[in-house]
This record gives sequence, C-alpha cells and structure tokens, in this order.
Amino acid sequence: MSASTFPADVPDLRGRSFLKELDHTPAEWAALLDLAARLKAEHHSGQPRQRLRGKAVALLFEKTSTRTRAAFELAAAGQGAASTYLDPTGSHLGHKESVEDTGRVLGRLYDGIEYRGAAQATVELLADVAGVPVWNGLTDEWHPTQSLCDALTMREVCGKPLAETSFAFLGDGRSNVAASLLAMAALVGADARVVAPPALQPPAAVLDAASAVAATTGARLTVTDDVAAGVAGVDAVHTDVWVSLGEPESAWAERVPLLVPYRVDAGVLAATGNPDVRFLHCLPAFHDLGTSLARAVHERYELAEMEVSDEVFRGPASRVLDQAENRRWTIEAVLVATLAGLDA
Repeated sequence: MSASTFPADVPDLRGRSFLKELDHTPAEWAALLDLAARLKAEHHSGQPRQRLRGKAVALLFEKTSTRTRAAFELAAAGQGAASTYLDPTGSHLGHKESVEDTGRVLGRLYDGIEYRGAAQATVELLADVAGVPVWNGLTDEWHPTQSLCDALTMREVCGKPLAETSFAFLGDGRSNVAASLLAMAALVGADARVVAPPALQPPAAVLDAASAVAATTGARLTVTDDVAAGVAGVDAVHTDVWVSLGEPESAWAERVPLLVPYRVDAGVLAATGNPDVRFLHCLPAFHDLGTSLARAVHERYELAEMEVSDEVFRGPASRVLDQAENRRWTIEAVLVATLAGLDA
C-alpha cells in the first residue's frame, strides 16, 4: 500500500526512525501502543503472525543491556526477521570507523538499525545517513523504547485510559528516563510529576518541549521537590537507578545525599493515598545487596537499599515484571510499524 493510499486514520510509519518521543504525534504514539497490545495478545493466544520474514536488523550496542538486547532479539525473531548483535567490542564504531561510515554500511546490509549508546547526536546521525529506520535503544538524553513500554504497562495495570492516569517519577529528574516519561505523558495526555531535589530537576529544554505538546493534549506536567505533594493521588510511582551506566564513580558521592529522601518505600506508597497504586521501575534495580555494585555502595554509604526498598520492589504494588515483559511487545510494535506498517 503506498503512502498516498494509506488509510487516513492509520499513520504510516514505514521508513521512519524511532529516536525520541516528541518526533511523533499523539496519534502515532497511540497507534504504536495499540499495535503492541495486538501483538502481545496474538502471542499469548497462541496465534502469532510473522510480518517481517526476509528482513534483517542490526543491533548496535555501545552500552550493554539485558532487557533491551533480549527484547530486540526476541521481537525480531518473533516477527521472522534475522538480527545481528554488535557489542562494544564487535564493531569499529567511532574508533576505526566513523559513525557516518558505519551507518552507511549497515544501511546497505540491513533493513533497520538499533543503537544503544551515549550521545543522542550519534543515533540522530545514524538515522540521517543509513537510509533505513534507526531505533533508539537508549541514549543519555532519551529512552523512547522504555517510555512506550511504560505507557503500555500503565494502560494495563492502572485500569483506566492514559489520559486519565497520573504518575510520579522519583529520583534524578535530569535522567533520560525522566525526560522520556515527561514526553510520553505529554503525548498521551497524562498527569505526570517529576519529584526530585532542586539540583536534579529536568532541564528547561526538556520541560519546555514536553509542555508545548501537553498544551495540545491536555497533559499536566509538574516538577516539584515535595515528595508528599508529588505523589498525592497518583496511580503509579516510577523510579530508576541513581547513577546510570557509564557515569563516573564520583557521581555516587553527589547523588546519594540528595536522593536518599526520594527513595520509594512503603511510606511513599502510603502517601499516594491510593490503595491500588502500582510501582514501576525500568530495571536493573538496587533494592538489596544481591549485586557487587550494591555491596560496594553499601560498604561506602551504609545503604542496603537505594532507589527502592526491597519491601516495595517485591511487594504487591510492584509491576516491574509486567513492565519488563512489555519491552518485547512495544519494541516489536516499533519494528513492525517502521518496517511493514501499522496495519500489517
């Protein structure tokens, strides 16, 4: 079906890249969510359909990952596409071969390219030169595959339309996850609050861009350092690690004193006043001493838990496993939409 004959009520995302939320319209975002829900339902009903047979995708990882890699590989395989994983030592990107040259080569070999790394400028350049769709698996600035997953998860577990849903993010408001949650909320018309200390609140450029979209969708975007006010009445509470992959060890000394008051614990959930509040986390989570990094931080700062208490992480409000599974279905939707079409 050509773009000129594509149904008016179904956006045509074929050939488009997926770089950040605000590159898309609310209608396109809603269509991606609906497609993800359809693909998930097909799989769980035992009636999956492969729409990408004969396609091949490159998975270019400068930053390692568990969920993003697994989700992209499973999404490609589930739709009948081949995938090639290129880890930080498996390509010459930026070292012996420029980003531009890498993008041009991979664009001749593959039907689409996923990139997970540091600079948003890198994924944007890949999209400019590759000639095929490029998908952002995470950069320091944005994490759109995560926020699409979070939107689907809240739609499932909060029991109401996203435009009637409220959620709070507690932690480092300058992070890619916080930025993407604000942008996602703007697109779906949700009530989103970023709850962070003044030194760690979202950059003005992020908030201004999301607010411009929110003005057209009715979304409510709030930034505050008041935990009780920020979580009052919300349907979901999100958080993320305090120091991201690739940041220097010195960041812990800055973040720990600032963010301990923003840990999500039972008191925070109680402060929502919502007995059905849900807890979400993009993972990995430092809720106990089960990792070497958590033990190192504990030895230095005497913290057995960081951004979330073990009680909340393992408790009845937690929907982190539903959220992790939904990485597959939302990524699958992005692949299908950009390589075959939303109505494929």
